[in-house]
Amino acid sequence: MDDKQFRTAMGKFATGVTVIATEVEGEVHGMTANAFMSVSLDPKLIVISVRKQASILAKLQSSQTFSVNILGEDQQEVSMIFAGQLKDKQVDFNRLDGKPVIPGSIAQIACEVSGEHIEGDHILFIGKVTDIYVEDKAPLIYYNGKYGSLKEEIID
Repeated sequence: MDDKQFRTAMGKFATGVTVIATEVEGEVHGMTANAFMSVSLDPKLIVISVRKQASILAKLQSSQTFSVNILGEDQQEVSMIFAGQLKDKQVDFNRLDGKPVIPGSIAQIACEVSGEHIEGDHILFIGKVTDIYVEDKAPLIYYNGKYGSLKEEIID
């Protein structure tokens, strides 16, 4: 298989959209990511995957803290800003356990880095969850290289 075929196959997995944020020397940095998952309930751990060439990598390694912001269906522009597709726009941040978080996200997860693992061309960061904030809104979905939303309401 070639790289394009692999990417196409991976794009067939519908995911939510997150923005990973960290802060170094008073400046907030972020990146859009869909490589995120929960790992453990006890202790509460999550994992994010960051490409070795990503500009945020050294910042995560320096700060040893980050937040995962799960975006709502009305936050496509936020995703595009942190994916580098909208360069002239900025996002305001709130705080959760001292970490920068994006207002309006359907979930904000504050973490401390508890481990790093090099796998291929990415580094997996294990995050120990220190705080969480949740809102009941529909998620932003990414599938086959396109943004979307859930057609049926599944939120109680």
